[in-house]
Amino acid sequence: MNEHMGGDRRLWIRDPLAILAADSAGGIVVEGTRIVERVPSGGRPAAPVHETLDASRHVVIPGLVNTHHHFFQTLTRAHPLAINKPLFPWLQALYTVWDRLNPEAFRLATRLAYTELLLSGCTTAGDHHYLFPKGLEASVDIQVEEARALGIRAFVTRGSMSLSVRDGGLPPDALVQDDDTILADSERVLSLFHDRKPGAMVQIGLAPCSPFNVTKRLMRESAMLAERHDCRLHTHLGETLDEDAFCLATFGQRPVDYLEEVGWMSPRAWLAHGIHFNDDEVARLGRAGVGVCHCPTSNMTLASGQCRTCELEAAGSPVGLGVDGSASNDSSNLMEGVRHALMLNRLTYGAERVTHLDALRWATEGSAACLGRSDIGRIEEGREADLALFTLDELRFSGSHDPLAALVLCGAHRADRVMVAGQWRVIDGHPVGLDTHRLREEHSRLALHLFGAV
Repeated sequence: MNEHMGGDRRLWIRDPLAILAADSAGGIVVEGTRIVERVPSGGRPAAPVHETLDASRHVVIPGLVNTHHHFFQTLTRAHPLAINKPLFPWLQALYTVWDRLNPEAFRLATRLAYTELLLSGCTTAGDHHYLFPKGLEASVDIQVEEARALGIRAFVTRGSMSLSVRDGGLPPDALVQDDDTILADSERVLSLFHDRKPGAMVQIGLAPCSPFNVTKRLMRESAMLAERHDCRLHTHLGETLDEDAFCLATFGQRPVDYLEEVGWMSPRAWLAHGIHFNDDEVARLGRAGVGVCHCPTSNMTLASGQCRTCELEAAGSPVGLGVDGSASNDSSNLMEGVRHALMLNRLTYGAERVTHLDALRWATEGSAACLGRSDIGRIEEGREADLALFTLDELRFSGSHDPLAALVLCGAHRADRVMVAGQWRVIDGHPVGLDTHRLREEHSRLALHLFGAV
């Protein structure tokens, strides 16, 4: 078959080993960028197809949607300054080296993170980039360019830090920008790149980093700017008890009260981590429709705590998944994050309350809802043809009986094929048109050159 579909040719992904969609045992039909038909068991497409892919070896799931990451951190994984530390000491250690980041290194970090995510079955890659040292003012532009080159769907949030240690915040002066500079660039990148249409390949959000490194003015004006441009809002909130203590000492209020005061309690906002909310705060967030991105791997690495996923969902908050930064995860693998979400939530809620289907739903439908997207996250007619196809040919899967459960329980970590907007972007486990060996060598060289000295 033709590996690169063009125009509105119809492709039948036929008779999958298993598929995460109802009434689709016979496969699905893709036309252009969208799914146009689900085929029942033993059935055939209702109209002729131009191409067929035999999927009898494949477990087919919707493309995973990552809702929180920090791409630049792929350059400081397992860094000796930061390992074995909780969040605040971890950040303070890495702030001392992150000001060395330059455009070349950032471009490679972005390319590597997108590629890692894509290979793990992720088709929509969200990033929260908040680091703008001198010379990196065009960071968002670089991330958009790299996403377009790789063919992955991107949700890039223009992050920011404006409250330095001199003003009572956490980051050093060299890593912050003033509010006016941040707001002007936010408006610039929204005007250039934010696509509000269904099927958008690039969308922009606004993401002041967290209560301990931005001003309240920046939070309020970002919310107003988001209303004008119809975009999403994102920030870290409720990640650690240190953050609670900072908000109480600095603002005289808990993080959710802070969020309400600055005008962020709306469905337009989604939060990273959301661990340390009390019952009343969970209810308030749910009523407001504020989404929460659960980052299980990072939360375990930094020992931050456990997100109240089930309570948040029950209250009305969309719950999605994110890998978080590669320096607090040491990986950009969202399929691995699905497994960690299952295990951590079973530890929290018990073996029967959270299943592999819940974890997969968080990484697909839930994440899409956090981003305000109703065109991705499910396999059904009219949605974008964003798909991840896994085989169960490795030893880790031998003896498994339920293919969908096996993906999660046995630890799938690399997709065999990945489709984004109807185009194959991974074939036979390799990204189309990208030399991963060269990418790893160049990225590793720059990481050691810029950040290797301790």
